[in-house]
Amino acid sequence: MINNPKQAVILCGGRGTRLKPLTDSTPKPMVKINGKPFLHYLMEQLSDEGVKDFLLLTGYLKEQISSYFGDANNFDWNIQFSEGPVDWDTGKRIWEARDKIQERFLLLYSDNFSSFNLSKLLRHHEKFDFPLTLTLVKKDLGNISINNDGIVKNYDKQRTHSDSIYVEIGYMLAELRPILQFFKQPDISFTSIISQMVDAKKVSGLIKEDGYYSISDPDRLALTKTYLSNNKIVLIDRDGTMSTGLPRGEYVSKWEYFEWIPKVKEAMKTLADKGFKFIVISNQAGVARGMISPGELDIITKNMEKELAELSIKVLQTYICPHHWDDGCSCRKPKPGMFYQASEDWLFRLDRTIFIGDDPRDCQAASNAGCKSIFLGNQEELLGLKDKELPMSTHDNLFESIPSIREFFNRNAFQ
Repeated sequence: MINNPKQAVILCGGRGTRLKPLTDSTPKPMVKINGKPFLHYLMEQLSDEGVKDFLLLTGYLKEQISSYFGDANNFDWNIQFSEGPVDWDTGKRIWEARDKIQERFLLLYSDNFSSFNLSKLLRHHEKFDFPLTLTLVKKDLGNISINNDGIVKNYDKQRTHSDSIYVEIGYMLAELRPILQFFKQPDISFTSIISQMVDAKKVSGLIKEDGYYSISDPDRLALTKTYLSNNKIVLIDRDGTMSTGLPRGEYVSKWEYFEWIPKVKEAMKTLADKGFKFIVISNQAGVARGMISPGELDIITKNMEKELAELSIKVLQTYICPHHWDDGCSCRKPKPGMFYQASEDWLFRLDRTIFIGDDPRDCQAASNAGCKSIFLGNQEELLGLKDKELPMSTHDNLFESIPSIREFFNRNAFQ
């Protein structure tokens, strides 16, 4: 039986010198993002994944953190604190809090935010049975290299190795007792502990295809504020959802053959009038199969967006996978590549939006990307899906889905 971690330990003690002057009077985790401390967003995200126990390792201006999170009546969480002097290193904070840390726990930094799937991290962790699993993203000047088996082979603090193309961003899954064995001295940075464990071949790495956001300096803070804002963005499929679908294997090859599904424009206009914007995500393998030219596809896309714009319906962008299903690309649904690209381009949280489609693979794509889905069609078509891939609701058409869309954003996007 897989042992789900129930506790998240968050390192909150640093001075945040790169974020001055904001951190002259405010600890970095408490810097406000759209009226709420950044740390609150992080804990809220973990809570959505079922983690309700938190241990905050505080130092610099610790009173502000304990004051905000100290009233348990304001949160549906169990929050503990381990307070220490400002000059304590990260490893020292963990060592001194060891009696409060559960055997299996999540370890996070308090200045990074990324999409997070606990089940996926846990499956990776269980596969290797190592005491530490890092969450990694690709970066030009990275500090970590990983072999083809998923084992971290080098932790390069100086970032000099050519194959060190990843960085760890927090969101670590850890086993307490094996990790404590690497504390030869308590006053040590946790990065040094990671380095020792990598040398001992005790660390695995889960690579994320999408990126991460940070509040570590003013420029990154500005991006994170946008990313964590209440973006009312709906992701939507094209054929069979907006336009009349064709039999499988056939494609709309000219604009003259594009036919709007009844009431689709009316539905999108209703949502647009409430501040919603749209991103279209569509597979178009007809390009690779020679059944539609890239030029004709571009004309169809521009005319579709133009007709919607004339009704003040904002389509931010249309993302298209033109590849054949045998090409092995990362963008063809149900793979999540186009979703990740859209999230990066338009700075929105995938876990706070919905993808609407008419094919069970659309529900799979949404699940793989970490967002919710709405299915337009018959329930019987969904029988082959796993529980995690099932849509949050099913409707006959887009217009009927409007209440579900609005309820989702009212409940989730504006917490």
